[in-house]
Amino acid sequence: MLVGTQFGDEGKGKLVDYLSDQYDIVVRYQGGANAGHTICFDGKTVVLHLIPSGIFNKDCICVIGNGVVIDPNALMDEIKKVEELGYDVKGRLYISHNAHLIMPYHKRLDSLSESCLSGDNKIGTTGRGIGPSYEDKFARKGIRVVDLLNRDVLKEKLRENLAAKNKLISKVYEQEEIDVEAIIREYEEFDKAIDPYVTNTQLYLNRQIKAGKTVLLEGAQGCLLDVDHGTYPFVTSSNPTSGGACTGSGVAPNHVGKIIGVCKAYTTRVGNGDFPTELDDETGEALGRIGCEFGATTGRKRRCGWIDLVALRYSLTVSGVTELALTKLDVLDTFEEIKVCTSYMLDGKEIHDFPTEHQTLSQVRPVYKSLKGWMASNANARSFSELHPNTQAYITYLEEALEVPVTFISVGPGREETVFK
Repeated sequence: MLVGTQFGDEGKGKLVDYLSDQYDIVVRYQGGANAGHTICFDGKTVVLHLIPSGIFNKDCICVIGNGVVIDPNALMDEIKKVEELGYDVKGRLYISHNAHLIMPYHKRLDSLSESCLSGDNKIGTTGRGIGPSYEDKFARKGIRVVDLLNRDVLKEKLRENLAAKNKLISKVYEQEEIDVEAIIREYEEFDKAIDPYVTNTQLYLNRQIKAGKTVLLEGAQGCLLDVDHGTYPFVTSSNPTSGGACTGSGVAPNHVGKIIGVCKAYTTRVGNGDFPTELDDETGEALGRIGCEFGATTGRKRRCGWIDLVALRYSLTVSGVTELALTKLDVLDTFEEIKVCTSYMLDGKEIHDFPTEHQTLSQVRPVYKSLKGWMASNANARSFSELHPNTQAYITYLEEALEVPVTFISVGPGREETVFK
């Protein structure tokens, strides 16, 4: 299993792409088209939002699990993009019949709801309809992939949902109502296109595991954005943590082996919410500029800061991480001094536990330890011993402080720019 340990954008896509040749099946288990996984290979840079990052390994089967909410237009565009790059999708991509669909009214309500908030109250949603889709799922009003198979059921559910949604859109937000019949026609066409990929993925995955196949569960976003365990309310609408992998795929916990936590060598965050190590100075600007820190989905500039071990320790505990993958280490190559947040100060006292509630987290101040930078490139290193001595010291310090081994180190964006320890 592979999980994000920060605020998302940790570089999970590269790791899944790299590891996919070691697994028979890769499964995306939560989130939607609000999360982008960037992959660099063969001189190309590709961003995926729904299809698992293992799709570019031609021997790998990819599964979109029941915990994902699917935007039909985004999915079909993505399938087309992958096929245009010369990779077969049919026969290699399975979509859960129990996955929920993002409807046009979800996107409309997402944008309208966010627009009514002001300043620090804004969540920073992507406006892709993810939250409203999950809201309908847990209110038991959602439209699932399986509903596309019965047009009468689909029509009845859509008309019932839109009767309520249109009242909200027209009476509260004073906007034009959505045409029910237009949505029905659109999703009937989507049904024809998606039908070859739909299957009972819960049964499929468990049967493949029983047959001895290997499965990699791939999460989107990161632990600190988890709706239950993250910095609520500035979170996503699903569970990126390891527990979410089981509910979002149908794979039972007793089948899970190692849990790889992915973290950047520094920290970034998109959108609003508390960020203790954020740097509003030249260093923060440099991290963003060197790391090309712009959202893969929205293009929004990411907020940047030093690595936060208080938050990381919390994430590793919640997800039961057994080993770490350290990404974007090369972004630190030009820094003479590198800082690591080891604890927080709160009301004059030093604390070592991560508070998830906004009222407390917004008041903490980071306590830093300074380490020597390496002022050199590690791009050609392919083993730990080939890394600069100061780079080795930085990684060793992280391992000792977090009590988790770092087994994967990304020294550049390319697939081959990778060190295993």
